[in-house]
Amino acid sequence: MRKLVFSINVTLDGYIDHTAMLADDELHNVSTEFLNSGDIMFFGRRTYQLMEEYWPGAVNDASIPPAMRDFARRIDEIDKIVYSRTLEQANWRNTRLLREVDPAEIARMKEGQGGNLLIAGANLAETFMDLDLIDEYQLLVNPIILGSGTTLFRGRPGRIDLELLGTRSLASGVVVLHYQRVKGASHG
Repeated sequence: MRKLVFSINVTLDGYIDHTAMLADDELHNVSTEFLNSGDIMFFGRRTYQLMEEYWPGAVNDASIPPAMRDFARRIDEIDKIVYSRTLEQANWRNTRLLREVDPAEIARMKEGQGGNLLIAGANLAETFMDLDLIDEYQLLVNPIILGSGTTLFRGRPGRIDLELLGTRSLASGVVVLHYQRVKGASHG
């Protein structure tokens, strides 16, 4: 059975500003490993547009470090599903545009064969959390305190119990925290 896994960079004080995060070779390698664990990535419109603006052109950009090119190649080749009610078309390679999350379809996908199902973007992750679909969380905690901005899990109601699967410290000071949702624990 496939797992639905959400991964995101976050500051020590819980903010999710991608422009403030550390992005060295080691972090790109960790992100590529995450992509390699799956074969479908779900995007919300904002995250999709942000990623689509840069990464397809980086695939063959010899001026960027090899770790970034590896990430660019993998995110370009993975099957992508973008959820949007306003986006007219999704032109990035291997992308399908859907209007809303269908929990029954996600459940069928999880029962299928293949790699994990991956989530990109905090807003979409909240939708999946509300539908009780996320199996694992990977938080890449950056050694940065921003003090303001958009917070991860913006005061969402309800409790989700998690079990720590592992940690990994990177040379930059980023700590990767990997959790799984505790089955049968209260939710919502």
